[in-house]
Amino acid sequence: MFGESRRWGYDVIEPLLPTDPSGVGPYVLVARLGGGGMGKVYLGRSPGGLTVAVKVVRAGLAEDERFRRRFALEVEAARRVGGFYTAQVVDADTEADPPWLVTSYIPGLSLKEAVEQRGPLPLETVAALGAGLAEGLAAIHVRNLVHRDLKPGNVILAEDGPRVIDFGIARALDSTSQLTHTGGVIGTPAFMSPEQIQGREATPAGDVFCLGSVLAYAATGRPPFGEGPSEAVVYRVVHGEPDLTTLPRGLLPLVRACLAKDPAARPGVTAILDHCAGPRGTSAWRLPVEVRAVITRQTAETRAIITEAGPSTASGPAAGAPRAVQPLRARPLDTGGGYTHLSLPWLPGETGGARRTTVVCWHRKVGDTVDKGEPLLSVSSARGDVVITSPRKGILFAIHRREGATARTGTVVAGIGQEGAAVRRPPLSRRVRVTLASSVCLLLTAAVMTAVWAWPLH
Repeated sequence: MFGESRRWGYDVIEPLLPTDPSGVGPYVLVARLGGGGMGKVYLGRSPGGLTVAVKVVRAGLAEDERFRRRFALEVEAARRVGGFYTAQVVDADTEADPPWLVTSYIPGLSLKEAVEQRGPLPLETVAALGAGLAEGLAAIHVRNLVHRDLKPGNVILAEDGPRVIDFGIARALDSTSQLTHTGGVIGTPAFMSPEQIQGREATPAGDVFCLGSVLAYAATGRPPFGEGPSEAVVYRVVHGEPDLTTLPRGLLPLVRACLAKDPAARPGVTAILDHCAGPRGTSAWRLPVEVRAVITRQTAETRAIITEAGPSTASGPAAGAPRAVQPLRARPLDTGGGYTHLSLPWLPGETGGARRTTVVCWHRKVGDTVDKGEPLLSVSSARGDVVITSPRKGILFAIHRREGATARTGTVVAGIGQEGAAVRRPPLSRRVRVTLASSVCLLLTAAVMTAVWAWPLH
């Protein structure tokens, strides 16, 4: 259910750590969604039971008064942004310590994750993507906002269309002394406009340039100005020409126009929407089957996580308050004597459980005191990801598998017990017991038959 985190992308979910808050304002936090330059983002639930994404500003920025002022202005503007293709800002507290904001939660893969794992998207999907993103940008621009950081990681592919997330945040970040006083530039080099790299005023035309880069990436699987050291990439963005040799012909004129060096030569988002939507909006949102399958699975997993978290409360603890750790998925084998073995779990999947799992990460080491439900290690297989937790308070006595080691399910990987408890071997599995019993019966039968046939010889 839980896996590796991604920056602001909602494609994977991992459990809350003991140091994470259990609530922010009236919102209950149930899992981590990722993190980035602004802070951490959590999966949460509103008092009315709606699933939301809760973003908490990191301490360094929260202490910067210029960031707070700019953040408050941008959040206020972002809350007025409507439109189907944006993640709606539904709540915020810019005076809290630390500040936070809440957006609607969109189950889906980020465009970056989808392309990295499954390759370029089909032409008709990229056309529908362009129409959706253009409409999302139009909703942002009409409120005098500029996204400034449109990139594959800030585009969510949902079942019913793409969504633009994190609009206005980059502009608030750009106001901080922490960044601007050191000459930093907000954005991702491969998806920034030339004027943004050069420190000129950000305008809607800059978002159009970024949109052209995003569409080229979606259709070809790589940024139009290449990859490599940031210095080389930004030089190509400002002075070089994009590599569009593998771009489908149907997208070539549009993307080339979007990537014009002169902002005035680029089309507006309305023209892009008209071009991508086709006659009377005939462009349809059709995701590849494997991408849609991942989104469907993630939607179900998110629903399960929210359900397991229990009912929402009207007011949650402060953002800095420690949370009470709840069990996630523990597979303990109690052997008695105050000592418990933990084994690699059976991981469910669409076509059955995986037989082998890999230790991805140990959260604790030998000798640590652990509480019930505290994460011990994360494992993964072709069938999914699981966090194994401590079944009772005790001492972590032994680790039998290193990180990266692969083992069959059921293999003992850790032991929990009180000091002085006897270390006992884990019980044999039912399959092993049946096999041993069958072997003994066969041996006894063979011995008896041998004795019977040998008897006349005496």
